[in-house]
Amino acid sequence: MDSHLVEVLFGAFFGLLVLGAPITVALGVSSLAAMLYLGDNPIKMVQMAWSSVGSFPLMALPAFILAGALMEAAGLSRRLIAVAESLAGPFTGGLSAATIMACLFFGAISGSGPATTAAVGMLMIPAMSRQGYGPGYAASVTAAAGGLGIIIPPSIPMVIYGISAMGLQPDPAAVEAHGVFQSVSISKLFIAGFLPGVVMAGGLLTMNYIRCRMRGFHGSDEPLSLRKIGAACFHGFWALLAPVVILGGIYSGYFTPTEAAIVAIFYTLFVGAAIYRELDLGEVVKALDTTTWLAGRVLLVLFTATIFGRILVENDIPGIIAGGVLGLTTNIYAIWAMVIGLLLVVGMFMETLAAIMILVPVMLPVAYMVGIDPIQFGIVMICTLSVGFQTPPLGENLFIASGISGISIERISLRAIPFAIASVTAIFIIACFPAIALWLPRTLGY
Repeated sequence: MDSHLVEVLFGAFFGLLVLGAPITVALGVSSLAAMLYLGDNPIKMVQMAWSSVGSFPLMALPAFILAGALMEAAGLSRRLIAVAESLAGPFTGGLSAATIMACLFFGAISGSGPATTAAVGMLMIPAMSRQGYGPGYAASVTAAAGGLGIIIPPSIPMVIYGISAMGLQPDPAAVEAHGVFQSVSISKLFIAGFLPGVVMAGGLLTMNYIRCRMRGFHGSDEPLSLRKIGAACFHGFWALLAPVVILGGIYSGYFTPTEAAIVAIFYTLFVGAAIYRELDLGEVVKALDTTTWLAGRVLLVLFTATIFGRILVENDIPGIIAGGVLGLTTNIYAIWAMVIGLLLVVGMFMETLAAIMILVPVMLPVAYMVGIDPIQFGIVMICTLSVGFQTPPLGENLFIASGISGISIERISLRAIPFAIASVTAIFIIACFPAIALWLPRTLGY
């Protein structure tokens, strides 16, 4: 490996980030500098960029973004939140627990952390404030639970991880030492993400109960009403059916994740226009505008990150890094601790999708060498990066929750620390017990 190449590639990348350049510019310019250093024709960048968007699974990305935007416009998200709110009752921390459950429900149709925080927070933060929870606590629990949006399938980061990992094959020595690894597919990732998502939500619910008990948040004065729950489920029947249609079709093998995204779009259009009658042409145009902006932003990062990753792989930089890590320790738990620690730090400073595309070519070979399944590794990676949504300085969920509640980001960040600790604890459990991520795909025959 040419050490000067590493200096050119990473030196230019981090130098541009320090200067405040967008992540796309930093990736593109550093990749171009490395190619010029290697003597490659820069036109190769265009060929790599074109091939990066020529895959069928990538079509799921803009389709799921559009489906999530349409579901919010059609009133499906509001009805899902109403169902969660009806379950709050007089229990300790009931309304904040309902907020976590609402994020879990909404994550099953949005695939985005900030979108989940915004949709749930607009309704639940004011509701919690009215019941005496305090806007700071209300904002912190919503920001923390919003990260569930990228763990519960369908998940946009899972699509990106699947595309990034598909081209990386395990070293023959790793296969000989640890047996055959599972192949990476987006369908398998979606199935594998379900139980880890429940574990992450369980950690947040446990921490919420402990903190609410300490603070004396006893829930509403009204008893739990089966009639109220039944009414909320009746009015939200078609909204509750949306995750069943999307995930049921994928899990049963009736359609691929890409096809599921298209089904979700047409399902939402039908429900929003013909049943709920809240979706008009103006709302559809707004949803298309949101989709174009978000998908374009992601694809620009994907172009440049693919080139960056290809240069790494072609020059065996990930293999050198893997060898260096294994020279320090071969203990799988120590390596998990290093991986999770690094991802927690990266998640504080870098956008989730960019972090996945940059780090997968570097870190997945290390996982292969110690026998970590790529499906489990991807789930742990996404779970860990989800914590970055609630940690400054990037913390997108913090900014959204702050805007809704009117509480400063600093105050929300301090109140969110216990939830971050609960999430990290859940992540280590998922890492130490591979069956949490791998049992369901194997049971369903994937």
